[in-house]
Amino acid sequence: MKFSRAIVRLPGHSLIDGLSSAGLGLPDYDTALVQHAKYVEALKYCGLDVTTLPPDENYPDSTFIEDVALLTSRCAVITNPGAPTRNGEAENIGTALENFYSDIEKIRPPGTLEAGDLLAVENHYYVGLSERTNEEGARQLIEILNRYGMTGSIIKLKNVLHLKTGTAYLGNNNMVVCGEFVTHPEFLKFSRIEIDEDESYAANCIRINEYVIVPLGFPKTAEKIRGAGYQVIETDVSEFRKLDGGLSCLSLRF
Repeated sequence: MKFSRAIVRLPGHSLIDGLSSAGLGLPDYDTALVQHAKYVEALKYCGLDVTTLPPDENYPDSTFIEDVALLTSRCAVITNPGAPTRNGEAENIGTALENFYSDIEKIRPPGTLEAGDLLAVENHYYVGLSERTNEEGARQLIEILNRYGMTGSIIKLKNVLHLKTGTAYLGNNNMVVCGEFVTHPEFLKFSRIEIDEDESYAANCIRINEYVIVPLGFPKTAEKIRGAGYQVIETDVSEFRKLDGGLSCLSLRF
């Protein structure tokens, strides 16, 4: 899929109160702002027109905008995040999406779904069942996808927060995999780029047009992706890592 646009949300001062299990300490707000700006520069370098939304101080994790919506070539789906502190966050994305989509669907309670659990492979979407995404949320999404001529299937997660914590699809049948996904039967049909456990954070990389953006500081991963024939852009997201966030979390790309 060729991407032309992205939506991001600036981090608010409340960022330091975001959810975290990383054990890496509190993020530095000023450094996070600098890193976010450089991330946006990388998106633009890849050819995207970037819409930047203002901070939402009511939701510390709101800069991880990917979780609140799925943007496909045929419709947008507003999710229902499973983390209690993110309840209501998805409602704030609707107005922004109306500028780009006429068909906007919603995941409704008791379904929960965060788009970090959604891995797109062309017109098929893998849906990870996690602490944040439940079976009802997955069922609703697959039903929506089917109505628009797309498909979906479920992958049960064991150890990771989100499906895209340990996977990334780079196109051309190339799948980045790490940890529990290295030998997962569903991914054996792909040409797999296996990420070492000591660089597992870098499995969350993003393919945008001719480039793959990789977090800075993971040289083995960057080299493997270059070796697979991709142009690599490295950008520092260390402050967002402290909040369990990765590269894909910080934007909606469409």
